[in-house]
Amino acid sequence: MIHTLLGETAFQKGIKLYVERHDGTAATCENFVQAMEDASSVNLTQFRLWYGQSGTPTLRVTEAYDNEKQQYQLTVVQHTAPSAEQAEKSALHIPLDIELYNAQGGIVALQCNGKEVSNVLNVTEFEQTFTFDNVSEKPTISLLREFSAPVNLEFDYSDDDLAFLMVHSTNEFSRWNAGQILLAKYIQQNVVNLQQDKPFALPENVIDAFRGALLDKNLDPAFIAEMLSLPNENEVAGWYSEIDVDAIHSVLSLIKKTFATELADELNATYASLKQSDYDVEHASIAKRSLRNVCLSFLAFSDNGNTLVSELYDDANNMTDTMAAMTAANNAQLECRSRIMADFSEKWSHDGLVMDKWFILQGSNPSKDALSNIKSLMKSHPAFDIKNPNRIRSLVGSFFNANPVYFHEKSGEGYHFIGEILTLLNESNPQIASRIIDPLLKYRQYDANRQQLMREELEKLSKLENLANDLFEKVNKALSI
Repeated sequence: MIHTLLGETAFQKGIKLYVERHDGTAATCENFVQAMEDASSVNLTQFRLWYGQSGTPTLRVTEAYDNEKQQYQLTVVQHTAPSAEQAEKSALHIPLDIELYNAQGGIVALQCNGKEVSNVLNVTEFEQTFTFDNVSEKPTISLLREFSAPVNLEFDYSDDDLAFLMVHSTNEFSRWNAGQILLAKYIQQNVVNLQQDKPFALPENVIDAFRGALLDKNLDPAFIAEMLSLPNENEVAGWYSEIDVDAIHSVLSLIKKTFATELADELNATYASLKQSDYDVEHASIAKRSLRNVCLSFLAFSDNGNTLVSELYDDANNMTDTMAAMTAANNAQLECRSRIMADFSEKWSHDGLVMDKWFILQGSNPSKDALSNIKSLMKSHPAFDIKNPNRIRSLVGSFFNANPVYFHEKSGEGYHFIGEILTLLNESNPQIASRIIDPLLKYRQYDANRQQLMREELEKLSKLENLANDLFEKVNKALSI
């Protein structure tokens, strides 16, 4: 944020001054900001609030266009929710990087009172309005370019605006973010549809927007891979005050299947075109592998998914492709999964760190048999050792953190399992126990039945006579809230 506010030249002057003053000393954040302020002559007094005020600010942005005056107005309202230690929050100094585009995708120069102004708006008040002159038509705005501040942005983008930004924005973060906002809109809408017994729906224009990104020859394949990547289930869960794990899982699976069907020709053609005979670590090769494997993650849900995944695993000459095949087989529950998982285990059981990748897939396996398989592996797999923290984190930790639909299975079996594991680790490795307990601490974010089952496990832990300090604080704090 300081770099965004000051610009490259002033920021480098600040870095130089900071090093001259504090090299070899125990410097503070305050020392750093002071050096930046002194080198640039920019007042950062209000900016210092970022270091002492808790919470993530929300920026609510609205727009207005006056065709007669040819003026475009942007009103920004910032709000940070009160917290236990800070009931009243102050307005922060927030750098908001924007860009305006005309209907053809051309950049509209930002002008105010006949002078060009910076793309970075200094938001310093609870509510501010910025007015731009000589705007000949209602523009499309790109907000928070380069993720210029760590805020939650609220702006009523239409589907057409987001599709437009995915094509025309000059900033890659903004292009990616437009796609993520578009996906988020229909993920949330379809979660509601599912809860209300309405059909799943993903409009053609949304699919076309992602088709355009996939086929854009001017984009780096690595960037296209990011554009096409869906948010994971935990990320989506973070959007809700009460989490419906089953609906979220179903909607994300349906989006993958819809993309696999509707973009089948484009995904297959791209996948085939990116095949490489030799392995190297140059950026171009890495980028191609990345995009190819993202294509495969969708194609795994298509009719020829089993064949494609089997072929990639058998032909792979590097761990990236091997893991991509295994992950695709795992996520899509393909027929070839059991064969390639068994083959990988046989080849790599001697190498614990490599087997951690395999154990993570076993823990995150979206199968109704996931938990029984995990228990079996803990008892019988030669590479698993309950005393090894890496094995615990990879197999058990991945089930707790990366397999929400079965960890939160309505019977409570997953909660009972975490209770057993934490009780065991309380004796042998309480530090690891304190690291993997977090999913249980968030019990208040789920429905009443799940809350009760999760709380029961926490209460059992709280009653242990020898509860380790590492767990005591977390368990009792969660129960007392």
